[in-house]
Amino acid sequence: MNSRTIFINIFRWFVLLFVQIFLLRNMGFYNLSTPFVYVLFLLVLPFGIPNLLLFLIAFGTGLTLDAFYDTLGVHTSACVALAFVRILFISVSVTRDAFDEPEPSLGNMGFKWFSIYAILCILAHHLVVFFLEAFKLNEISYTLVRCLISVAFTFFLVLLVEFIFHNRKAN
Repeated sequence: MNSRTIFINIFRWFVLLFVQIFLLRNMGFYNLSTPFVYVLFLLVLPFGIPNLLLFLIAFGTGLTLDAFYDTLGVHTSACVALAFVRILFISVSVTRDAFDEPEPSLGNMGFKWFSIYAILCILAHHLVVFFLEAFKLNEISYTLVRCLISVAFTFFLVLLVEFIFHNRKAN
């Protein structure tokens, strides 16, 4: 990774965490849906990032959110789970020869691939967040409904940010 990529990712981390903490923290839809747009930072980290570094970045990102949300490791666990799913999905769906693109963004990988990738990673993240937050199995239907609505809301925001800020690959 070059210094420009590192600077862009540090800037992206600060902006997305700022938006999450100060704008989206209290935003919800009848206590059913909570958007977590900060997951976009973990989704678009470069392909070539070492797995250990990815897990450390995910851990640090989750720990930062936990400090502001006062959630005692919920977001840390969810971010590490997202990093694990990201590694699995990329290893299965992308060959090493296709790593000529720097990051798995919407403009680089296409709508279909990015949508499947983002939905799976966001779903893994949200399942961990909402089940650790509820920590009860007798409310499983309510927790699953909250999770699925939040996945849709977060995915919509992630796509919106991707459409606004990432350029399409030149054909």
